[in-house]
Amino acid sequence: MSFFRFLLLLPAILLASCTMHLPEPETLASKVVATRSMTVATEGGSVDVYLLSDNLHTGLVFDLPWLEANGYVPPPEIAKEQYVTMSWGEKTAYTQKRWLSPVQVFKALCTPSDSVMEIIPIDYKVEAVCHHQDGYVAKVDRSRGRALAAFLNACADKDPDGKPLTIGPSSWGKGLLIQCPDNYSYYFPRICNVWTAQALGQCGFTVTTPGAVTAGGLVRQATNEKNGFRKMWDGDA
Repeated sequence: MSFFRFLLLLPAILLASCTMHLPEPETLASKVVATRSMTVATEGGSVDVYLLSDNLHTGLVFDLPWLEANGYVPPPEIAKEQYVTMSWGEKTAYTQKRWLSPVQVFKALCTPSDSVMEIIPIDYKVEAVCHHQDGYVAKVDRSRGRALAAFLNACADKDPDGKPLTIGPSSWGKGLLIQCPDNYSYYFPRICNVWTAQALGQCGFTVTTPGAVTAGGLVRQATNEKNGFRKMWDGDA
């Protein structure tokens, strides 16, 4: 493929990143997942945050009790499990089952478009449920929970009762799509991986948003010595 043709296709490739959700996990009892190292336990004044990544898309896994203790308000329908996986992207890309049309791609990238935040509870080990993508983990000081919770709350439109406004089921699992406010629209270069970078920033990591437009750029920043994310397993997608 010529470089010029690649540049023409780049916007569509980047938008496709927001349609690359974690696939529906298979029955856990019938699948053995090989991890590269042992699960890191939460201890002392820190909590684990997981970064999930494939070639295009990134997401995060948070300790739900930690978030709620610091003021995060999840949709009331979400099961109270230990972890939730969260990601963000263009609304149509998340909700439409078929591929986006060229007109939809242009609108999503070149004009402010509605966006959603996906939240899915995890009822088993993170590496067993999220094995389709590469997984990384780092320790976050528990004191960062308030800033992260405030960021996540601000990414959600609210219903009349002050709860996150949901618009439908998640792309897999028993989660939901949360409608985002107009001031958090999707448009290039503000794409899914930039949301991940901003959330990591609230956790105290040093991640630049220009360097996080691609999943690979975000992972390179997260795994540098200063930030300290360690690879825990290889995705099998």
